[in-house]
Amino acid sequence: METTRLSSKGQIVLPKSVRDARGWVAGTEFRIESCEDGLVLRPVKPFPATRLEDVAGSVRYEGPRRSLDDMEKAIEKGVKERRDRGRY
Repeated sequence: METTRLSSKGQIVLPKSVRDARGWVAGTEFRIESCEDGLVLRPVKPFPATRLEDVAGSVRYEGPRRSLDDMEKAIEKGVKERRDRGRY
């Protein structure tokens, strides 16, 4: 069994052998659970990585296709309209 100490900043260093055995790297987040005779550290399971293909279908656009040039013209028009109203 290995031991460690609590620092004046409230930090505990987990021994390298424990981190390596569990595959815990810097930045691993833990949930702390209090139990009768101490504490239990459980690593928080991160969300799985999301790919664009997984979510792109949820953003539906039913209108006509627009080019980048069309979008830039629409932005320029909106800026001009706001400027004419004294907003810019």
